[in-house]
Amino acid sequence: MNKAPENILCVDDDPGILSLFSLVLREAGYAVEKAESMTIASELLSRSSFDLVVSDIMLGDATGLDLVRRIRQTDGTAYVILVTGHPTLETAQEALQQGVFDYIPKPVSPGTLRERVRRALEHKRLRDERNAIQQNLQAIFRSVQEAIISVDANFSIRQINDAAQRVCGLSSERIGQSFLEIVHCEPLRDLVKRVFHERRPVERAEMTCQNAQGRQQVIHVSVSPLLDDGGLFTGAVVVILDFTRMALLEQSRRERSRFHGMMGQSAVMRQIFSLIEDLAVVETTVLITGESGTGKELVAEALHFQGARGKGPLVKVNCAGLTETLLESELFGHVKGAFTGAFRDKMGRFQLADKGTLFLDEIGDISANMQTRLLRVLQEKTIEKVGDAHPIQVDVRIIAATNRHLLDKVSAGLFREDLYYRLNVVEIHLPPLRERADDIGLLIDQFIRKFGVKFNKAIDSVTEEVMQILQQYSWPGNVRELEHVIERAFVVCREHVIGLEHLPKAMVAGKITLTQPFFAEGESERDTILKVLEQARYNKGKAAKLLGISRSTLYRKLESLKII
Repeated sequence: MNKAPENILCVDDDPGILSLFSLVLREAGYAVEKAESMTIASELLSRSSFDLVVSDIMLGDATGLDLVRRIRQTDGTAYVILVTGHPTLETAQEALQQGVFDYIPKPVSPGTLRERVRRALEHKRLRDERNAIQQNLQAIFRSVQEAIISVDANFSIRQINDAAQRVCGLSSERIGQSFLEIVHCEPLRDLVKRVFHERRPVERAEMTCQNAQGRQQVIHVSVSPLLDDGGLFTGAVVVILDFTRMALLEQSRRERSRFHGMMGQSAVMRQIFSLIEDLAVVETTVLITGESGTGKELVAEALHFQGARGKGPLVKVNCAGLTETLLESELFGHVKGAFTGAFRDKMGRFQLADKGTLFLDEIGDISANMQTRLLRVLQEKTIEKVGDAHPIQVDVRIIAATNRHLLDKVSAGLFREDLYYRLNVVEIHLPPLRERADDIGLLIDQFIRKFGVKFNKAIDSVTEEVMQILQQYSWPGNVRELEHVIERAFVVCREHVIGLEHLPKAMVAGKITLTQPFFAEGESERDTILKVLEQARYNKGKAAKLLGISRSTLYRKLESLKII
């Protein structure tokens, strides 16, 4: 089922600007109505509901702020963006007080308009989704799960229900006492005082506080003023729902997305996180495979620190970065005089990793001689230093990693088969980033937070065009390359949002020159279009870009395939 485009009302007494704004937003896939005056805008608002109103702050005899008040009287759900040619601190403050989402100074470029509108509608969608969830939850737990407390105009408790004992630790014995004195949650007290001051309902989705028993909890609170038949303010009613369990579940979900420095919410990454947890508590040898930049070292760290050896040493060796002689000395150590330059005894990495873990990165690059020595260590749990035949017992867990196909090397006689199966007791294969595009947005958010701190820059997002390019790019360097791209963008970006101009030119050029339509192998054209439409949230302009076809071609296909 196709989702209807979001409705936007553009209001401006300048016909040229009004037409330009309307054209830009229609091309972006929105349904747009125009109004050249406050009167026309009021008529449209009385007949239809809008998701967003974009208005000039000067409307002849009226102002955009008058329009905001009119909207709040009719449809309080619409978001508002005000545009002004003469921004002042006073009008900006009043706009924010009236609940205006954004305040844009002129001149406004098409790109800025599209981005501000996209952010406003995305914020509204999230708010509506959250409100819908909250409404459903409140309906389910009504009367038995919600704490309800009513207070009079002097903050004295008048009524209190049984659920308040469980949620807040407040019993009916508190009736007649001051709400402000017996409730120790300062944010909750401030919320009630705000309703008394503003005489209108106030809702705060989440609040963390302690109840009367000192128990830390997460609550959802709504406070509404109480009015008598004459409209006189007589107090307020406080409704509290305990969200602690749900908050813990949500926290657990977020923690599952972040696992020992790795980020991932895709099904394949959740399976890998689960496998790591299972393997961390056993002593088996693990082989980590995957392309360069997929995070093999992070998996090794997770296996070590998650398990019983987590308090022991984790020693890492890059086998590809050393010659055979140096690698042998690094792994097993040597005695004084074992070779030219051996002026003193040296302890090897195996001994340094005793009672801990040894991570052998790029294991596929070691020589045949080193393969034989490593196999002997795995079998006998002893090592011999270079230049010394005395065996030394070691207690080390081996974790190996490679970006090569070891079985191909085994078949070619370049890697010992017995060593391969000794190392590959259990394999953890990390997929390339291009195969888990669902995680790209999560990784981008992580790197934005990281580099925001590092560079002390208030960059909070990327544009829709940048997100599209980053999700479609093949990422030969995987997560490491994505991190470098975001770091580079932070260096050159002087805005609050990363745009196309902040990406490497080769990346942008490689992704915006699509020459062939994309249709998934094994799927019908209809199924592919439906899937891409859903991915693009039924934004036909975005869907056409993802498919690599023009908007008009997409419309013809939608009509011929009877999708619309």
